[in-house]
Amino acid sequence: MRFMTYRAGGAERFGVAIGTGVVDLTSRCKGEFAGLKEIIAANALERAGDLARGAPADHRFDEVEFMPPITRPGKIFCIGINYAKRNAEYGDTAPQAKYPNLFMRTPESLTGHRGNIVRPRVSAMLDYEIEIGLVIGRPGRYIAREDALSHVAGVTIVNEGTLRDWLVHARLNVTQGKNFDNSGSIGPWIETAPLAPDHRFEMKTWINGELRQHDSTDNLIWRFDFLIHYLSQFSTLHPGDIICTGTPVGAGNYFDPPRWLKPGDTIKMEAGGIGILENSVADEPRA
Repeated sequence: MRFMTYRAGGAERFGVAIGTGVVDLTSRCKGEFAGLKEIIAANALERAGDLARGAPADHRFDEVEFMPPITRPGKIFCIGINYAKRNAEYGDTAPQAKYPNLFMRTPESLTGHRGNIVRPRVSAMLDYEIEIGLVIGRPGRYIAREDALSHVAGVTIVNEGTLRDWLVHARLNVTQGKNFDNSGSIGPWIETAPLAPDHRFEMKTWINGELRQHDSTDNLIWRFDFLIHYLSQFSTLHPGDIICTGTPVGAGNYFDPPRWLKPGDTIKMEAGGIGILENSVADEPRA
C-alpha cells in the first residue's frame, strides 16, 4: 500500500493513495494515531490500511498539498558515494573504502511532492540526487544483516538536493551543503511492499524533460541490509527514521560545465515500484 501525509482544509492529515486520489485515514482512525510515524511505531500499518480497502477517494491529488510522508522523523541518515562509477565521477582513484560515507539531514531540508525546492540567496550551485529512502518500521540496535530488512516499514523517493559550494566549506564536512531549508524533497508516499535482499529499483531523473540519471540498485556498493546493520551498530534505529541510500551518476555537478538547477526548472524522479516525485525550483524570497 501507499501511505501518504498531506494537508487539506488547512490541516495535516494522512491516508492511502489509490489511483489519483487519497482515502483519508485521519478520520477513520478516530484519533488513535497522530500520523504515519505513530502508526508505524504501533506496527499498525496493515490494520490502518484495512480501513481504506474498497473505499472511494476522499480527495483528489490536485485538491491537497503533499507533505513529506514522515513529517517528524527522528533521524535522517544519508549515504554518500554508494553506486558503482561514483568514485570515477568524483575523480577518486583510491581503493574502495571498507565502510560507507555518512552524514545527516534535518527534516526542514526536505519538502514534499509537488512542493518548491528552494535555491537559497547565498548560492547558485543547487544540484539534484535521486535516492531510495528506507523508512524504519521496527526499532533495533546491533541488527543482524539477515534480519535487517524486517526492520523496514517501506520505501520512498528522496531528492537529496545539495548546494555544492557549501559542501566544501570545510575539509572533512559536507553537512552545510546538505541541509539548506527545502533544498531537497521526499515522497510522494511510503510504499510498503516487502523487500528482498536482491530487490531491484530502477531510478530515473529528468530535468526539464531531459533524462540525466538512469541506474538501478543492482549497482549499489553497500546494500540496504548492510546499511541498516551498520548504522544500528552505533545508533538505535527507531520507527520513522529514514535512510537515504545514495545516488547514481548524472548529477549536475559532473557535467562540463556544471548544470545547476535554476528557478523555473522542473525535476521529475521515478523509482520503479514506488512512483514519481516531482518538484519545481524557486528562489528563496527576499525579506
